[in-house]
Amino acid sequence: MKIAMIGASGFVGTRLIDLLKDDKQYEIKNIDLQPSHFFNDITVIGDVREQEKIDSELKGYDAVVLLAAQHRDDVSPTSLYYDTNVGGMEVTLRAMEKNGIKRIVFFSSVAVYGLNKENPDENHPADPFNHYGKSKWQAEQVLQKWYETHADWNIDIIRPTVIFGERNRGNVYNLLKQISSGKFLMVGNGKNRKSMAYVGNIVAFVKYMIDNVTDGYNVFNYIDKPDTDMNNLVAHVSKVLNKHIPATHFPYWLGMLGGYCFDALAFVTRKKLTVSSVRVKKFCATTEFDATKVHSCGFKAPFTLEEGLARTLEFEFVHPRTDDITFKSE
Repeated sequence: MKIAMIGASGFVGTRLIDLLKDDKQYEIKNIDLQPSHFFNDITVIGDVREQEKIDSELKGYDAVVLLAAQHRDDVSPTSLYYDTNVGGMEVTLRAMEKNGIKRIVFFSSVAVYGLNKENPDENHPADPFNHYGKSKWQAEQVLQKWYETHADWNIDIIRPTVIFGERNRGNVYNLLKQISSGKFLMVGNGKNRKSMAYVGNIVAFVKYMIDNVTDGYNVFNYIDKPDTDMNNLVAHVSKVLNKHIPATHFPYWLGMLGGYCFDALAFVTRKKLTVSSVRVKKFCATTEFDATKVHSCGFKAPFTLEEGLARTLEFEFVHPRTDDITFKSE
């Protein structure tokens, strides 16, 4: 099977290529705006928004994995979310039709549900609260409309929760780093539950979908269960690193006030800061999602959530690094 990945120079795409590259049943190509840190031999520089380029690069392929996206929560101008996440979907579908490709795996997000929803499953109404979530939902709507006139296609959508793992520099890494430093400030009571996904598991699920979910229109939340709350996460980090980690609790209102102060500072200095009101709000939100469908379809995750966290903590904070290659995300 010849698989074209669009936007696979990033964190998830790199791990997915690493999983599939040595399997002789796959032939892989990566199309991305950026070179790959590890797989430039199969990477072609290209923009998902450029129709002629994508038309050309998809020629002769059997399936597409679409990862390309604007995903940070501070992208400016905000039109870039829609140009890439929605416009890129439209370009990809036209290129697939031109080249006779009828299989696509699309990385959406649980951001389509919005904040503080009660364990939504795949049938829960969409209610995105930011431009990232809105653009991902609009991209899904493009796929829904496309499938109405392309019922012989196989369209598979993954809505992952926040993804973490080795080399990632996103919100989970920042949180783990802060906890491991011993200077962690817990905003709220720490009982808010957090759904997370280890990168080694989610790429294994993509492979499972490519091999086994080959018909129809399918949507899957991806979360590694069971969920953990912030208090248990701190305790797990303490156990893995074998160090005492005090957790000072601050009321939510005080945390949000601090976040607004950082917003003002970022506006004045024109710098992107690691703390903001949006990130405080996301930190204190309950982000718990139903993953019954993915965990009852026959897929078996190769790692538990605790194992994924331990592997990440040991790689980042225990064992000496042999390089400085990292991937920035949310």
